[in-house]
Amino acid sequence: MSFIMSDTSRHETRPLRILHVLRAPLGGLFRHVIDLTKEQIARGHDVGLVADELTGGDRARDTLEALLPQLKLGVMRLPIRRSPHPSDLVAQYKVHAHAHRLGVDVVHGHGSKGGVLARLPGFIQHGISPLRCYTPHGGSFNYVANPLIQAAYMGVEKLLAARTDVFLFESVFIAQRFHQKVGGVEAIIRIVQNGIGLSELVPVAPHADAADFLYVGELRSAKGIDTLIEATATLSRRRTKPCKLILVGAGPDQAELMRQAASLGIADQVSFPGAMPAREAFALGRTLVVPSRAESLPYIVLEAAGAQMPMIATDVGGIGEVFGPFRDQLIPCDDVDILAARMGHMLEIEPARTRQQAEDLAAFVATRFTIAKMADAVIAGYRDGLARRAAAAGPVSRSFAIPN
Repeated sequence: MSFIMSDTSRHETRPLRILHVLRAPLGGLFRHVIDLTKEQIARGHDVGLVADELTGGDRARDTLEALLPQLKLGVMRLPIRRSPHPSDLVAQYKVHAHAHRLGVDVVHGHGSKGGVLARLPGFIQHGISPLRCYTPHGGSFNYVANPLIQAAYMGVEKLLAARTDVFLFESVFIAQRFHQKVGGVEAIIRIVQNGIGLSELVPVAPHADAADFLYVGELRSAKGIDTLIEATATLSRRRTKPCKLILVGAGPDQAELMRQAASLGIADQVSFPGAMPAREAFALGRTLVVPSRAESLPYIVLEAAGAQMPMIATDVGGIGEVFGPFRDQLIPCDDVDILAARMGHMLEIEPARTRQQAEDLAAFVATRFTIAKMADAVIAGYRDGLARRAAAAGPVSRSFAIPN
């Protein structure tokens, strides 16, 4: 299939009033929204945020408070549940009223729940309506559920697609998954891959006492950390010197992962220091392992590439897009033997070779995955949507076209 990217060089005319809607202010989705918000503000747009008040903790609160002086449209926090709930109707009404009161040009929903709250008012609003944009961030497209539940989620996505002006997919993988599960739409389609800042394109050197292997991210099943712990035990049995593994992060499966390490006899080889900034964590290990079972386009892979950190990663979701011409370095998920073999290889390979591989990947990421490119493409998507609305009274048929 063919695909046409946005023309990000178009001249921006008047500043836009933009409202970003998301559920949980944490993880890669939150980082994406914050980076995008800062770049949009730097380009002269007025921006506001809507987010759940029950999640994110002190870190989200501090981030939002620091950004608040720059947010001309402010921050609204309200209870937003992760799973479908009757309270969603109350939240949807509040978001709708808030957007109307602010007189926004664009409502941009992020993630499954943010996408619902941003787009559902399109069925009831009359007269001038803001442009409704949606970035899935994986969400229900990566969710493994009961087939009936999954069908229900996809039914909702198909329904809301009728009130979506612009889809801004963060990876080709999620765009393809959307096309498979939802089908063709009349909305404008753009691939807008995540990006990192120039300060992140700087090498991070490991500490002298760094562990052999490092994981950074949420501690939950979809990340495949149980496979990494088992591979660490397998590799340690083959070596005279046991392997050290550091798991940086927090999440619902931490207690179970600790029990697994103990049951395999490697509790003293695996440490759980808690969550910390990625670049701080990178210095704790010599090789980053990303054993995920499902991803969209993970920031941790971009950040590690920018830091020129040796990496073992699975070929799931959009990780292959980040590796690009080096995709053959990736491994399948859920295979303990292959992962253990690759980890052993990383311990034996010449350091000069791993440095060269890391430098090559960093150079590729620097040309494709920057915050500036991401923000330019998003704003161009908004402009395309507004231009289409201005050019025609009714919807224009638009086929869904994505790369092979």
